[in-house]
Amino acid sequence: MASILLLAHSTAGAEKPNIVLILADDLGWADTTLYGHTTLYETPNLQRLAARGMTFTQAYAAHPLCSPTRSSILTGQNPARSGFVAPAGHIPEVRYSALPKLHGPVDQPSTTLLSTTRMDPSKPTLAKLLKEAGYSTAHFGKWHLGKAPHSPLEFGFDVDIPHWNGSGPGRTYLAPWSIPGLDGEPGEHIEDRMAEEAVNWLKNRDKEKPFFLNYWQFCVHAPFGAKPDLIERYRQKIDLDSEQRSPTYAAMVHSLDDAVGTLLDALDAEGIADDTVIVFYSDNGGNVHCGLEETTADRQNYTTAITSNAPLRGGKGNINEGGIRVPAVVVWPDHAVAGSTSETRIQSTDLYPTLLGIAGVSAPVDHPIDGYDFSAALKGSQLERAAMFTYVPSYGNTPGWLPPSMAVHHGKWKLIRTFHHGTDGADEYRLFDLSQDIGEQHNLAADHPDHVQRLDSLIDAYIAEANVIIPAANPKFDASQYDPSKIGIQEGGFKMPPAPKSDPQPVTTFKDPLLKDWLVKNGKVSIEDGILSIGYTTRPAYLANAKTNTTAPTQLKLRTRGQGTGNIQWRLDGQTDFPTDQSQSYQVKSSDWQEITIPITSEGRVMQIRIFPPISKSHPTAELDWIDIGSHITDFAEK
Repeated sequence: MASILLLAHSTAGAEKPNIVLILADDLGWADTTLYGHTTLYETPNLQRLAARGMTFTQAYAAHPLCSPTRSSILTGQNPARSGFVAPAGHIPEVRYSALPKLHGPVDQPSTTLLSTTRMDPSKPTLAKLLKEAGYSTAHFGKWHLGKAPHSPLEFGFDVDIPHWNGSGPGRTYLAPWSIPGLDGEPGEHIEDRMAEEAVNWLKNRDKEKPFFLNYWQFCVHAPFGAKPDLIERYRQKIDLDSEQRSPTYAAMVHSLDDAVGTLLDALDAEGIADDTVIVFYSDNGGNVHCGLEETTADRQNYTTAITSNAPLRGGKGNINEGGIRVPAVVVWPDHAVAGSTSETRIQSTDLYPTLLGIAGVSAPVDHPIDGYDFSAALKGSQLERAAMFTYVPSYGNTPGWLPPSMAVHHGKWKLIRTFHHGTDGADEYRLFDLSQDIGEQHNLAADHPDHVQRLDSLIDAYIAEANVIIPAANPKFDASQYDPSKIGIQEGGFKMPPAPKSDPQPVTTFKDPLLKDWLVKNGKVSIEDGILSIGYTTRPAYLANAKTNTTAPTQLKLRTRGQGTGNIQWRLDGQTDFPTDQSQSYQVKSSDWQEITIPITSEGRVMQIRIFPPISKSHPTAELDWIDIGSHITDFAEK
C-alpha cells in the first residue's frame, strides 16, 4: 500500500540519542506564537524550542480526539486501522478492535462504530521497542489509554507518574488534586508538579543508558482553571473583538509553556541538550465547543469560546482542519537546522517510525505501520508525504461537525467522504484546495470530479488494505425525521463548566480510638457495631496508617463490602513519598461481604499504608470490618 512507505532505517553503531516527547492536550494550531495567529497567548519557551529545531506548518493529529491520537503515536497505526476511533480509554469495557453497530437513530442515515477501547498489550509500542534497545523509559502526565493492565507500565514504561487514567487532571489543576496518591501544597499547579517529577527522574536516571521521557501534558484540557495571578495578568490583554479572548485559557497556555521551559532548563543543566531529540506535538485541535464566563480588567462580564482555531475551520472533535492540524516542533541536534521551518505534511503516526529510525531501532516486520519516516525532512529535504487518512465514524456536537466521514490529504488536496449522506444514500464529497483555502470554505467537488475520483480511490484502497470497518446505511433511517440543516451546528450552545462552589469542601481528618493506628482522610465516616463506613465526598477518601512497620513482601487483607475498584499504596523505610510503582488495585465485585488479599510486593520495611476504598458518585459507600497487615489486625469493634 502506497501510504505505508517506511520501516525505520538502521543506524547501527551510532550513539543512541535521548528522546523527549512532549504532547500537549487540546492545544490548537493557532494557540501558540509559532504561526503568528495569536496576539493573546504567550509561548516564549515554545519559541525557544523552535529556535533549536524545526517547526512544521502542516502537522496533523491522526484523529481529532484524545485516545485515538495517543494510540497512534505509540503504535504507528492509524485509528482507522486499529479501530480506536473515540476517546474511549476510560470506559470499563475492554475491546481490542472496533465493532460495527447494526443500526442507529431514525434521523441518522449512517450507522456508527463501537470503538476499540484499549491497545492490545501484545502490540510493539514505541516505548517497548526503545526499552528493548536499552533505553530507560518514563511516562509523566496524562494517559487515557486504560488502567492496569493497560497502564504505561504494561506498555514499556519503567515509571508512570501520576499513574492516572482520567481524561483530564481530575477535579482541578490546582492542589489539592483529586488524583489518588498525588499530594501537593495548596495552590500548586499540576503542570508544575509533573514537570518537577520529570526533572527529578531525569536527574536520578541511570546515566549509562539513553532515555525516553514521555511527557504528556494535562494542559490545556478541561477542567478550565489556572493560577489566579496569571488569569489576572491576561485580563489586562483582553480584546473583546478578538476570537481568542479567554484569560483563563491564556493562563493555561502560559503554564503549559512554563513546563516546556522547565524541561529545557533541566536538559541544559544536565549538559545533555546536544544529545537529546525533542518532539513537541498536540493530540488534536483546539477546543471551540466549550465556553467560559469571563471578566475583563474593568469587571465587564462576558461569555466566550475557550479558544479559536482561525483561520482554520472547526476544532476538537471534527474532521476539519481546526480539529486535526496542530503545532509541532522537532529538535534533532546536528541534523535539524536550528530555527528552520518545514512545509512537509506529517501526522502523529509518523512519530513512531521516525523516532525508531533516529534511535537506530528496527521497526517490527509483522506490525503494519501507517506512519512515514520524515527524518529526511528534518535534514532539510522537501518531502511529499504519501496519502494521509483521517477517520471519524461518528456524529458529533461541536461547531463544524460532520457525520461519519473519512478524509484523505494528498498534495494540496483534501477530500472528505461522508458516508451515506448524499442523494439516495450515496456518499457525499467535499473537496478543498488547501494551498488556496486553508479555511475549507469552498467545496470544489463539483468542479473537479477527476480529483474526487482519484482521491476517493485512495480511500477505497486504504479501507481494503487496513481492513477498516466502515459505517453502513442505517436500516432504521426515516428520511422524514432527517434535518440536514443541523449538520455542523452545536445544539445547546457552548458546553459550560459547572458553577464553582462558594464553599469548597475542606480537607477533613477523622480519628477515633476504634481506628487504632489508622485515620481517615476526606471521607464521611461512621463506626457502628464494629463496622467502619466511609462515604463519598468530592475529594478522594483514604485510610492512612503511619505506624505500620512491617517487613515486605507481605499481604494486606481486609473484610469489606461495596462495589468498584479500590487501591492501596505503601511507603518503605527511607522514602519520603509514595512511589507510583508501589501501589496495587483491588476489586470489590458485589455488596456482599468479601475477604480480599492484596499483595505488597516490595522488599523492605513498610512504614506507611494508604487504602483508597472503592467509593464514587455511583457507589458512594464502602464498609470495612477489619484490616490485617503483616498479621497485625485492626478490628473496629474492639477497644
